[in-house]
Amino acid sequence: MQRVGFAVFPGFQVMNLSASSVFEFANHEVGEPLYEMRYLSETGGPVMTSFGLTIDTESFGAPDFDTVMVGGPVSIPGEMPGLQEFLRQASVSSRRVASICTGAFFLAQAGLLDGKRATTHWLYARDLAARFPKVTVEEDRIFITDGAIWTSAGMSAGVDLALDLVEKDLGIEIARSIAKKLVLYHRRAGGQSQFSALLELEPKSDRIQKALAYAKQNLQKGLSVEELAEAAHLSPRQFSRAFHAETGQSPAKAVENLRVEAARLMIEQGRHSIDEVARESGFADRERMRRAFLRAFGQPPQVIRRHARGAAA
Repeated sequence: MQRVGFAVFPGFQVMNLSASSVFEFANHEVGEPLYEMRYLSETGGPVMTSFGLTIDTESFGAPDFDTVMVGGPVSIPGEMPGLQEFLRQASVSSRRVASICTGAFFLAQAGLLDGKRATTHWLYARDLAARFPKVTVEEDRIFITDGAIWTSAGMSAGVDLALDLVEKDLGIEIARSIAKKLVLYHRRAGGQSQFSALLELEPKSDRIQKALAYAKQNLQKGLSVEELAEAAHLSPRQFSRAFHAETGQSPAKAVENLRVEAARLMIEQGRHSIDEVARESGFADRERMRRAFLRAFGQPPQVIRRHARGAAA
């Protein structure tokens, strides 16, 4: 049995605990109690979350766990010496130590991220980089593994991190089955962006939302203004005006962002050649895709693929 210690503190964000469900479902999947979850705090006893839910905990003691995880509050956490010392000990005695969201600040305070790559919620990533210059912060990542240290983005990304932990233990098929039972579309890869082109556009009307959904499902098509306007049941002129008013972008720019997002994910997954990615995402040729990547990321597709392969290795 692998013991997983989840370190908490007064005011931690309750959604951090959603990662525990992955280990629970892993036990169901294999038909035996492979993982044992233990909830820990500096003093033990009841600990209240930021939303008023109280959970019972054990005191830290010696970190006799295979995996130690720590969540974070809804803002940048202050110093907690007892927690930091527990995490330092865990980095020596445990196989792996992981943080969810702003929990990365606790790892950094303990010195566990020095010289390592790490991520956290995009809203606080630059603060993490500024406060801890020895840490290489990659703000646009779902989760990052560097040696025995794992860090994830915002709270829901803790589920993706936990699925990857289980995948390393039990294999990809079991991780996929767990994701399906948790009603997740799929387990997001660690390198996947924290941002979504559709979410950033934030269309307000059903018609513009319908046009964007059509575009995302038909990236290989030309996706002219006329075609998108037809999907929205508007004239091209009405569509262009409404689209810009609701999203702040032209239809052409929004389509390019959707294509870049799809192409980047394909490139990071590494199963397609650059030319295939360009065709599948609707860029038609690699040079057009390269220029779009330079506008979006300041890097060509080949560099992003190289970084993704290095992270996987």
